[in-house]
Amino acid sequence: MRRRLAFLGIHAALVLLALVAIAPLAWMISASFMAPGEANTYPPPLLPASPTLGNYRELVTRLDLGRYALNSLILSAAITAFSVIFNSMAGYAFAKLRFRGRNRLFDAILAALVIPAQVAMLPLFLLIRGLGLVNSFWGVIVPVMAGAFGVFLIRQYARSLPDELLDAARIDGASELRIYLSVVLPLCRPALVTLAVFMFMGTWNDFMWPLIVLSDGSKYTLPVALASLVGEHAQDTELLMAGSVLTVLPVLLLFLVLQRQYVEGITLGGVKE
Repeated sequence: MRRRLAFLGIHAALVLLALVAIAPLAWMISASFMAPGEANTYPPPLLPASPTLGNYRELVTRLDLGRYALNSLILSAAITAFSVIFNSMAGYAFAKLRFRGRNRLFDAILAALVIPAQVAMLPLFLLIRGLGLVNSFWGVIVPVMAGAFGVFLIRQYARSLPDELLDAARIDGASELRIYLSVVLPLCRPALVTLAVFMFMGTWNDFMWPLIVLSDGSKYTLPVALASLVGEHAQDTELLMAGSVLTVLPVLLLFLVLQRQYVEGITLGGVKE
């Protein structure tokens, strides 16, 4: 009886926490279908009195939403692809290849995890400006093509790969590149999917770095474009909620589709040795 009560209590607490987490997202979706000014009444309504798609139509026509969504998609896809390639190469090298100073270099990379991203933005911007990449997509892409978290994630997962399998491939005459492409990448698929989802979501939602690097309005990403909309329509809550829904929806769907591989990659990467 006591065990059953504990079981029910734990699940009730989990359901309550889930509802608390979902409530803001649910209200955001509901408010996006409300008429102008309806969401600002007190107390705010939970459901729209007369649901309308007017906010979404206004976003598409006034904000040139298609252009900004395409910019976000291009940047997110490019950064995700480069990140998977370079981080997987580095992670495999730190896990399975022996070279002088390997551990010290990896420790230095891990040390970068404790440095706040905001601290590195000024020197990083000066470097990007020196390379002539300001106000270009490459200025957003280059700094995040590889990162400490990605290297650490792939390295932890790659350490679980059997050395005997890699040695057998070398005995058969396979080069390190062939081993990486034909053996390592397929076996590290859960970690690669985790890294891809993490990078795509992070890039799609990123606001600060694109705002700093991009000055041409036609190159803005969705979060930056929505921020400019706040300045123009500070009181138009329903329009802002519609923009937020369109920004969140793609990454939410991506996570729901790949959540099993995402969780598997995080879990196995943390416990396998």
